[in-house]
Amino acid sequence: MKRMHHGSLCLSALSLMARNASAADSQDALMPFGVQAAHIHDLWQVLLWACMVFGVLIVIAVTVALWRAPRSSETTPAEPTPGLHTLSQYVVTGALVVSIIGLLGLTVASVMTDRALAGLSEERPVNVKITSHNWWWEIMYEDAQPSRTFMTANELHIPAGRPVIATLESDDVIHSFWVPNLHGKRDLIPGRTAKIKFRADSPGSYRGQCAEFCGYQHAHMALLVIAEPAEAYEKWADRQRASANTPAEEQKKHGESLFLSSRCAMCHSIQGTSANGKVAPDLTHVGSRRYIAAGTLLNGPSQLAAWISDPQRYKPGANMPGTTFSSEDLQALVTYLQSLT
Repeated sequence: MKRMHHGSLCLSALSLMARNASAADSQDALMPFGVQAAHIHDLWQVLLWACMVFGVLIVIAVTVALWRAPRSSETTPAEPTPGLHTLSQYVVTGALVVSIIGLLGLTVASVMTDRALAGLSEERPVNVKITSHNWWWEIMYEDAQPSRTFMTANELHIPAGRPVIATLESDDVIHSFWVPNLHGKRDLIPGRTAKIKFRADSPGSYRGQCAEFCGYQHAHMALLVIAEPAEAYEKWADRQRASANTPAEEQKKHGESLFLSSRCAMCHSIQGTSANGKVAPDLTHVGSRRYIAAGTLLNGPSQLAAWISDPQRYKPGANMPGTTFSSEDLQALVTYLQSLT
């Protein structure tokens, strides 16, 4: 019976993971949707074609040299064929000059791309502070008015067409912020602060990923960037600044009571309640997010229930321990959390 139960749990886990994978947002550096990513893509195209052309020329030159090389025999004089030495010098010198010119051209292209990346306009920017943890992303939307500052996790909403200035910090080990459709990689090093500027030129969902190996669950450290029209973004930001919904139904009230009385409240925060934990994602509006566990599972009732009961099944090594609830209590807790939109 134990073996059968263990097998059913594994099949359940695989089913949830497969369902989540099929719905995962794509990430592709060859499909730029931002001006920064477009600059990097253009440089990549230059490097690709330059290396391809030089590679083909080298193969042709080697093939011709081998084909036309004089064949020696017992009667071949010890001295090289007259004029062959001079011709070889010309060929090698010409190839060297062409190579130097090519490398200088690639260097100029690289410098120009770097200048273009640094020259992004900062007019009316969205300022965010992104802190990486093992293995999730904490996001603070900064504002000159402290009352308008708010926190979220693993999901970055931005207005399309406006620049974003992200201040990057790490809480533990080296991570790397990478949203390939919008920009290149930028490392987050403990004890240091880095910045990255990018802009999404059209609405859409762009998947980011930690690009620096940071431990056991490095592959399950995703970040979803959602670019929205300006009006939709402002409405979303206003909702995020508000406190959590106060439950009116008995089941949701029971779920809130379970959350506040369990160890969940020791790590997580829900604004408007006594839960003020600082070591795990803020859950004030968790019901509105597309994924949970940094992109590991879709944010649905069954996935959330499975994650609460045994997170180590889906993300071994994560800091979140499993919590045992009765089926009725678990349903009430999930219903309450899903109502936090």
